[in-house]
Amino acid sequence: VQLVESGGGLVQAGGYLSLSCALSGRTSSIYSVAWFRQAPGKEREFVAGISWSGGRTYYGDSVKGRFTISRDNAKNAVYLQMNSLKPEDTAVYYCAARSVVIVSEWVDEYDYWGQGTQVTVSS
Repeated sequence: VQLVESGGGLVQAGGYLSLSCALSGRTSSIYSVAWFRQAPGKEREFVAGISWSGGRTYYGDSVKGRFTISRDNAKNAVYLQMNSLKPEDTAVYYCAARSVVIVSEWVDEYDYWGQGTQVTVSS
């Protein structure tokens, strides 16, 4: 399974960005997809996750109410709509997938990762 993120960039605080994650390969083996982020000098952090079939969503506390994760099964894509962005949202954002239905917040429990896309929020 291959994952490719896109949509990152530079935005002012209070603005918005939309990230996309395109999945290819043996996508039939994927049951949950998540977004993580990693800021310089910090550990990779869970942002949001979605179950591939039922569409149930989960969010990290720092993004609840501002970010929305969604998926399009027909296009094999997952999206992250990010609103009311803050400078502390600046990070490289990664898409990750695993072959388990339950969404996990743990980095080590994901089998497949994209290369990441940079999001920078200026103050």
